[in-house]
Amino acid sequence: MSKIWASFLLLIQLCCYFSCGSCGKVLVWPMEYSHWINLKTILDELTQRGHEVTVLASSASILVDPSKPSVINFEVYPTSFTKDDLDLRFMKLIKLWAYELPRSTLWAYDSKMQKSYYDYSDIVLKLCQDAVLNKKLIKKLKDSKFDVVVGDAISPCGELLSELLNLPLVYSLRFTAGNTYERLCGGLLLPPSYAPVILSELSDKMTFMERVTNMLYYLHFNYAFETFDKKKWDQFYSEVLGRPTSLCELMGKADIWLMRTYWDYEFPHPLLPNFEYVGGLHCKPAKPLPKEMEEFVQSSGENGVVVFSLGSMVYTLPEERANMIASVLAQIPQKVIWRFDGKKPDTLGPNTRLFEWIPQNDLLGHPKTKAFITHGGGNGVYEAIYHGIPMVGLPMFVDQPDNIAHMEAKGAAIGLDLNKMSSADFLNALKTVINDPSYKENIMKLSRIHHDQPMKPLDRAVFWIEFVMRHKGAKHLRVAAHDLTWFQYHSLDVIGFLLACAATVIFIILKCCLFCCRLFTKKGKKEKRQ
Repeated sequence: MSKIWASFLLLIQLCCYFSCGSCGKVLVWPMEYSHWINLKTILDELTQRGHEVTVLASSASILVDPSKPSVINFEVYPTSFTKDDLDLRFMKLIKLWAYELPRSTLWAYDSKMQKSYYDYSDIVLKLCQDAVLNKKLIKKLKDSKFDVVVGDAISPCGELLSELLNLPLVYSLRFTAGNTYERLCGGLLLPPSYAPVILSELSDKMTFMERVTNMLYYLHFNYAFETFDKKKWDQFYSEVLGRPTSLCELMGKADIWLMRTYWDYEFPHPLLPNFEYVGGLHCKPAKPLPKEMEEFVQSSGENGVVVFSLGSMVYTLPEERANMIASVLAQIPQKVIWRFDGKKPDTLGPNTRLFEWIPQNDLLGHPKTKAFITHGGGNGVYEAIYHGIPMVGLPMFVDQPDNIAHMEAKGAAIGLDLNKMSSADFLNALKTVINDPSYKENIMKLSRIHHDQPMKPLDRAVFWIEFVMRHKGAKHLRVAAHDLTWFQYHSLDVIGFLLACAATVIFIILKCCLFCCRLFTKKGKKEKRQ
C-alpha cells in the first residue's frame, strides 16, 4: 500500500513539474474536530490540483491522523501532551460549554466562560511552543521552501510560523468570539448598530434595547480580547521573534481571510477585499445510502424521515433527556434516524433507529428527509441549507445558539433549549417544522441563494490560496487601517485639529468683536464728552 501511495505522490509531482511550475507547497497549522473536517476539504482539493500539502501535527493530535494513508504529508512534532490527555481536556471544555455554562445573562455566562477560554488558550499555547521552539523542526520547515501558510485564527500559531518562515498567510475561519480577531486584528467593519455580535443570538433587525444589548456584547468582547491571555501570547511572540510584537499585529498581516459562512446565513455588513466568504465549501451532492439504511428510509412511505444528530463532539445525552426525546420521537408518524452512542433509551419507539455513525450529508440530501434535528453546528447547518431541509435546533455551546438564531430569523428553523425544553415544546416544534410549509419554503430560498454563485465555495477558497502563492502574498488587498493607531483610525487627531482650528477662528472672531466693541465704546464716550 505504501508503494502505491508513493507512486501516486510521484505522479502528482511529475504532473506539477510539467504544468509550467504552477503548483506550490502549502504548510498547514490545523485545528481539531469540525475545524479540521472543513480544512481537510480544502487541503484535499489542493492536493488534487497538484499542490504539495504538509500538515504540522502534534504527537497528541486527535482527528489529524498521520498514520492513515493520505496524499497529504504530515510533519509530526513531539509534545508533552498525550492523545488521551488532549482529548480529555477538550472533552472537559465541551462538557462545561454544553451543560454547565448558564446562558441566562452575559454576566452569569462570562465568569465560567473566561475560565474555559484560559484553559483552551493554555492548551493551544503549549502546542505552539512545542512546535516553534523545536529548532530542528523550524530549520526543516525553512529548508522546505514553502509558498504559503494556511491556519485557523481560532488556534493561534499559524501567524507566528508565517513570520518566522517569511511566508504569506491565509486563514480558514468560521468565527471568533464577538468577531474580535476579525474586527480588531483583521480590520473587518461590523457596526454594532446593525451587525449582531457573534454569540449574541440577535438578528440585524434590532429594537432599541437589543441594540443596547448588542453594544454591551461588543464592548464586553473587546474587553475580553484584551484580557484573554493576550499579554501571555504577546510576550511569547515577542520572545520568539526577538522584538516587541503582538498576536493581533501578526494576525493583521494575514493576506486572505477565508470565512466559512455566506450570505445565505450571514446578515449583510461591510466587507474588505481580503475577506472572502466561502460557507458550505464542504457540502456536496448526496450519495446512495448503505443498503440497510436505505431500506429503513424507504419504509417510511409518504411520511418520510427525520434525521437527528448532535454532531461529532457530543455522542451521548443525560439519560433523563434521552428518554424524554425518545418518547417524543415515538409520537410522530415519520421514521427517525438518530446518531446515538450510549445506553438505549427505555422509551425508544419502533419508528426510531439508532446508529453510532450516519452519513449526514447523504441523509439530508435524500428526497424522503423532512426535517433535521441538530445541535446547530456550522457544518450541519450548511448541509441543511445546501439540501433545503428545515431544522429543529437544540444548541448547546459556542456558536451553536447563534447559528440557530440566524436560521430562526430567516424562518428556516425553530430553536429550543435542550436542557429546559418540555416534551410538549419538542413535539410542537417538530410538528411545526414538518407540517408548516413556510419553513420548507424559507430553507429552499436560502438553498437557492447558496447554489446561485458564479463559483463554488470550495473552488473560490482554493483560488485565493493559489492567488496568494502566485503573487507571493496579497498585500495590495490589505487596508491601510492596519498601519494606523486607534485614534488615527477613528480620525480623533483630525477631529481634534479641526476643533482646535474652529476654536481658534471663533476665538479670533470674538477677540475682534470685543476689540471693535471697545473701540466704538471709547469713541462714543469721547464724542459725549465733547
